[in-house]
Amino acid sequence: MATNSDLKKFAQSARRQLREQVAGRLEQVLGVDSVEVREKKNAVDQLKKQIAEHGKAEVIDKVAYIWFNRFCALRYMDVNLYNPVRVVSPAPGNIQPELLQEAKAGYLPEEWKKFIDSEKVFGLLNGSIRAENGQQDAYQRLLVGVCNAYARIMPFMFEAIEDYTELLMPQDLLSENSVLTQTRLAMSDETCQDVEVIGWLYQYYISERKDEIINWHSIIDMIDIPAVTQLFTPHWIVRYLVENSLGRLWLLNHPDSKIIGQMDYYIKPVDAEADYLKISNPEELKICDPACGSGHMLTYAFDLLYAIYEEQGYDPIKIPSLILEKNLYGVEIDDRAGALAAFALAMKARGKDKRFFTRGLQPNVCVLENVSFSDQELKEYTQAVGRDLFTEPLLQALKQFEQAKNFGSLIQPVLTNPVYVRQVLAEKNLAGNLFLFGIHEKVLKVLKQSEYLLPRYEVVVANPPYLGGASLNDDLKQFAKTNFPDSKSDLYAVFIERLLTLSYKSGYIGMMTPFTWMFLITYEKLRKKILSENSFLSLIKPEYHAFFDSAAVPICCFVFHKIRNKDFHGTFMDLQEFYGSDVQPKKVIEGIKNQKCNWVYFAATKDFEIIPGSPLVFQLEESVRNVFKKGRRLADLANPKKGLSSGNNDLFIRFWNEVSKDSYSIYGGNKWYPMTKGGEYRKWYGNNDFVINWENDGKKVKEYSGSVVRNEKYYFMEGGSWNDVALSKFSIRYTPQGFINNAVGPMIYSNEIKKILAILNSKVASHILGILCPTMKFEVGSIGDFPLINGIADQIQIVDSLIKISKGDWDSYETSSDFSRNTLIQNNKQKANIKNYWLLHFDNNKKLTSLAQELEETNNSIALDLYGLSNILAKQVPVHDITLTSNPFYRYGPGKSEEEYERLQRADAMKEFISYAVGCMFGRYSLDKPGLVLANQGETLQDYLRQVPDPTFMPDEDNVIPVIGGDWFQDDITACFKKFLKITFGEEHYSENLQFIEEAIGRDIESYFLKDFYDYHIKMYKKRPIYWMFSSPKGTFNALIYMHRYNKDTVSILLNDYLKQFRVKLESRKSYAEKLSISASGSQRERTIALKELETLKKQLEEVTTYENKVIFPLATQQIEIDLDDGVKANYPKFGEALVQIKGL
Repeated sequence: MATNSDLKKFAQSARRQLREQVAGRLEQVLGVDSVEVREKKNAVDQLKKQIAEHGKAEVIDKVAYIWFNRFCALRYMDVNLYNPVRVVSPAPGNIQPELLQEAKAGYLPEEWKKFIDSEKVFGLLNGSIRAENGQQDAYQRLLVGVCNAYARIMPFMFEAIEDYTELLMPQDLLSENSVLTQTRLAMSDETCQDVEVIGWLYQYYISERKDEIINWHSIIDMIDIPAVTQLFTPHWIVRYLVENSLGRLWLLNHPDSKIIGQMDYYIKPVDAEADYLKISNPEELKICDPACGSGHMLTYAFDLLYAIYEEQGYDPIKIPSLILEKNLYGVEIDDRAGALAAFALAMKARGKDKRFFTRGLQPNVCVLENVSFSDQELKEYTQAVGRDLFTEPLLQALKQFEQAKNFGSLIQPVLTNPVYVRQVLAEKNLAGNLFLFGIHEKVLKVLKQSEYLLPRYEVVVANPPYLGGASLNDDLKQFAKTNFPDSKSDLYAVFIERLLTLSYKSGYIGMMTPFTWMFLITYEKLRKKILSENSFLSLIKPEYHAFFDSAAVPICCFVFHKIRNKDFHGTFMDLQEFYGSDVQPKKVIEGIKNQKCNWVYFAATKDFEIIPGSPLVFQLEESVRNVFKKGRRLADLANPKKGLSSGNNDLFIRFWNEVSKDSYSIYGGNKWYPMTKGGEYRKWYGNNDFVINWENDGKKVKEYSGSVVRNEKYYFMEGGSWNDVALSKFSIRYTPQGFINNAVGPMIYSNEIKKILAILNSKVASHILGILCPTMKFEVGSIGDFPLINGIADQIQIVDSLIKISKGDWDSYETSSDFSRNTLIQNNKQKANIKNYWLLHFDNNKKLTSLAQELEETNNSIALDLYGLSNILAKQVPVHDITLTSNPFYRYGPGKSEEEYERLQRADAMKEFISYAVGCMFGRYSLDKPGLVLANQGETLQDYLRQVPDPTFMPDEDNVIPVIGGDWFQDDITACFKKFLKITFGEEHYSENLQFIEEAIGRDIESYFLKDFYDYHIKMYKKRPIYWMFSSPKGTFNALIYMHRYNKDTVSILLNDYLKQFRVKLESRKSYAEKLSISASGSQRERTIALKELETLKKQLEEVTTYENKVIFPLATQQIEIDLDDGVKANYPKFGEALVQIKGL
């Protein structure tokens, strides 16, 4: 049986192959001397007209899909023996399609004869009609005939083939590599047992187009909405939705019904329902899917309804027609998907009724069409049919479908009686007036579409489109804002609100949607509207991989009853702990059978309304609900505030280390001010990486059209900052005075901020917020709703200690603006063995981590007792949750051995020491002065000496440090580092210290600088390096500069004092190698080695010379200026190919 992966590969491959073949055929047909131009001029003219109206690409795409769709449909009918003979499949034991084999034998099915030109077909097959490939041509004519025959029965799938469509029919249909052969292989007999395979193939067919649109368009046009929003519903979710809505309603009315035995996903209610719709027989049930796609919901509803009819004693032959006529309704904006839905229902009916194709019945699937009228058209039509019918609601209704393809089922008909009006108008005979008849047909179409969208259904089920508000086109965005203000943030939420009005009161609504509406503040009004008018019967929250193991989709599926009963307990399942698409349905069934499973919960509307914002947190224990009852909202005691949005981060925000020290407020500047902007999971202190241009009280930011300056009066106040969106758990950090908060780094402001930190960094908050905010989006409103309980004064000392530990840890790394000097140097009171200092450092890190762990657990113990949650939560904190960079369990993640942690931390400690050494080489740091020394634009060695008159280690004079290795330059970075090591840890232990460092970093120091250092530097500074590596294409020549010391002459210095000198030295060594290679006095081995070196030197010289002449020399003459305020992202690219390229800069 073909897997989903196999079907996807086939559909995507078929799309590419068919588009290519159709495109090739199109060029052939439109050729000046083509046979078609001579013999089928009308068809060619029609093709040209289509291209003029829609474009060549759209025509190719349309025709390719038409044939893909038909091949798949015919294959499905072949396998299930719905065709008189197999059309695209061979009979057992044969290779060619059975239809072709039968035609060769002179036989054509009776019902198809009038649609096939048998004379031409037989002539092509027996050779009486000449053709380059008679068999291929004959089979194409047979296929066209079959499609035209089915156009009478299933016009939605097999619309009569237009001449130009036939012209572009793929030519290769009978070879082993043809699309038709691939179709048969992918759609095996087993795969075709269920018609849903057609839906899967469609989703896969358009998947590449979907990716193209998403990657290239931030705003989705009307025409692209179907491709972007198609998402096939897993079968078990379809069953759950239909069984707990349609099935539930039937069981309420017929409690003795045996259909419960086949409803594996039916969840029996905990509480009895009294107020429900009364249904006496199955013909009264109307179920609608207003976003039906390829009809998956409707086809399963067909199966369930068939069982219901059968149980009620209906004639089995009549049941399929009754279901399609009276029970099932689908609405769709995508022509292709709507056709598939109708086809799927027709196949369901044909499977139960062999004569269904002769009954002339069409499924009730309405593919909405744009319909518009000019004022003149309406005026003349009104005069023709009579003004008494044209009420204001009717006139409004006629304008509602002008963008039906855009708004779809969201349209709410203003006309309450379209059925009656349509019946009256249909009796008008306007056939004699072609102009009026065209208008008449459009009016009837609007009225028919309105019928489908009236609130006339007992059951509504849907998997609506998902599309964020930012991606909606302008018309759809305005439509949502005007008509659905409580849910406008996402198209799926708008559909939830719309479906509330699509069924009868006391009806049932089942949906699958993203689960964000359950929790986010954005959807608070929508939640409250749902809870105020409905009762949840059940809700299942699958694990992210409920669709495919390879795709993470945060969804939920739910059914609610359109009547409020605040005491009714719904059943809720949380499947987050169960990974895998195949595991999910098993756990649902297990939960249904055993409702004491720990993933099954029960909650009533009143339980949700206890919590501010009414999030659907069904997992809350009773003791936690009590916390909300007796606690006070954090927002009532403090001020959680969202910060500013700059509108252009590239323009206004930098990493602090990009800008000049003197312009940074921490060092007394008045342009760049520290900003909270989220960051990694870290508690207590840290993530202080960013600065914002707030010169002149933020004048430029405020004047920028895209900026939003929020809560300005709180700027620069002490508080606590957290990540608006976290990758794991919630964490909050103490933020001293002087910071501005960003939208993604919101802050809490309070005179008792440390008390609040104590609770929010405790197990209490982790547990409650983990449930309140399962999407890991911690909005200001959600934090503001957190319940605070008095009595946390005992924790202030603990919090102070934890902040101190965390700040010390943060500041011990050079990426902190409060960095003083490298830890190994800091502890180096005597110049001794670096290994001993490392071991001391490693031991101190362990002690610090243990102390922080002990303090956090004490904090947890106090918080748990205060909140009364000690019985459900433990105080213990895993060591990997102690968020200190010096804690290897946190830095490298859990699950490694002690030896591995020590090895990783030792390697990074040595790399950090090397990085600090490079900083000292450039004068950024000094062994004689803590913190930054040279960190302003254009500073020189003289500026350094004014601050450090008698340095222990002298920095580089010209701001160019070659990274070449060997003995090419005395001030090569390797030589400089070795000198630094001797000065810091002494000559006596130099050899063993160097060996220890090289063993730790996994290579000799020269190789490290040549191969690893710059990558490590880029990673450390998060792709905003402060040291820039000039490098020839293959790295023969490399030199570092420090961007803060850069001036317009720096490239000239690099050129004249280093690159040219290096080239001269290479030439000298090349001359020496040439002499050695031909020396009579040298041995053969020496000459061979010299020859190899000579080849290498020639290539290096060519590389370096080209780099000099074509890259560095032109740059040197330009004397490029940089402005540190512009940041690395703007300045680095100015040097183009001269520098090592940084991916993602």
